[in-house]
Amino acid sequence: MIRKQAIKDLPNLCKNSPESVAKIAEALTQLLQCDDQGELSLIQSSLKSLFGNNAKGTLEGIFAQILGEDDAIREKAIKFLGDKVKTLPEDTIDKDCEDYLVTMCKKVLQDVTKDEFIAIMDILKCQRSMITVQGRQQLVEIVTEQAELDQPFDAEDADCVDRLVHCVKQAAPLFSKNVHSKAFFGYMCDHVLPNLQKIASPEEGVDGQLEILKLCAEISEFCGDLDKLEERVANVYNCLIHYMPLPPAEENDGLSANEEPKLSFSLVECLMFSFHQIGRKLPGFLADEENAERLKDFKSRLQYFARGVQVYIKTLRAALQGKTGETLKTEENKIKVVALKITSNINTLIKDLFHSPPSYKAVVTLSWKPLVSKPAPATATAATAGQKRFTPVSFETNGASGGKKAHKQERSLYAPPSGKFSEKAGTFQPGQGRGGRGGFRGRRY
Repeated sequence: MIRKQAIKDLPNLCKNSPESVAKIAEALTQLLQCDDQGELSLIQSSLKSLFGNNAKGTLEGIFAQILGEDDAIREKAIKFLGDKVKTLPEDTIDKDCEDYLVTMCKKVLQDVTKDEFIAIMDILKCQRSMITVQGRQQLVEIVTEQAELDQPFDAEDADCVDRLVHCVKQAAPLFSKNVHSKAFFGYMCDHVLPNLQKIASPEEGVDGQLEILKLCAEISEFCGDLDKLEERVANVYNCLIHYMPLPPAEENDGLSANEEPKLSFSLVECLMFSFHQIGRKLPGFLADEENAERLKDFKSRLQYFARGVQVYIKTLRAALQGKTGETLKTEENKIKVVALKITSNINTLIKDLFHSPPSYKAVVTLSWKPLVSKPAPATATAATAGQKRFTPVSFETNGASGGKKAHKQERSLYAPPSGKFSEKAGTFQPGQGRGGRGGFRGRRY
């Protein structure tokens, strides 16, 4: 009881002696290891009170312990900062104090675990100076250094994959038309996509390939002016067509269901979106006369994939017909809703790419990202609230009219392939991976 009373009254000693704040804050920070929840609450409350007396002095005391040798205190102190700094009154931390906080956070980031990295980045992101374009650019540079993009990518090393995944997750929300993802997207095109098949899952139950491709798609929109553009477009394209099979030869149209290629809708959505973003920077990659054979092959794959997509969309719409409210919240129906978003996105992109020459005008929201609602015109009628009306891609086959011709030569209609999608689709969660120290510089598992 005496100790608790002392903890409670320590901030009062600093009111008339602000020079003592750093020492008192350092002592209180050491006590954050306390297991008694009542006492821990008092310690945190006293530390928070010290910010009102002398914010910079309080930070000096806390960082003295973070940069010390005791990992247990370091972990508790970083967690305290992450939880409390963002809740302080706006006028508590002035510019001088914020500059000190940013400088010390950068110092801590020289040697961090994965969880510490995420916590420090959260602290930095909530600072006023980091909301500006210059601030966001500064944060991207910090993450770029942590990602070690100047080092080779080892696709079979789960820690290497884990580090890249978490760094891109931290950087992705910072990118915009003014803050480019050029370094990260270029690295993925050069080193990650060519080794996609070898990628190890960063944690149990996570599809490492899908996780990487989701991030690649997210940052592709703001990649800016890329170097080695043709080579990087080719890497994305080659990765995409790996998952887009050619139609079976006519003599093999009678393939059994077990022999039919499986369509990986989740992976194709990510790769097709990335190609759609980067391909517009080099339209001649498909449209130039010397690439006519490439375009012919690609359109053949698009047509075949579109048939599977349209059949699957029809099946999903039928399964979800009339279901609303709580019914849609069952696990099975959630998966079907996500699958419908994935296949609808692919369908929209295929329709755009099937133009002659291929077009790059369609705008889609990636299936795992929240829809941004826009006020609909008074005359518009939507098939589903908050979604655009679905317009299927149609192709002229056997002389049928009303669609677009894929080839002048008539092709016999064959059964579409069976399809599958990842049950993890759409459940991308930024933040935690495996516990423990992981994959960042200096501090390892």
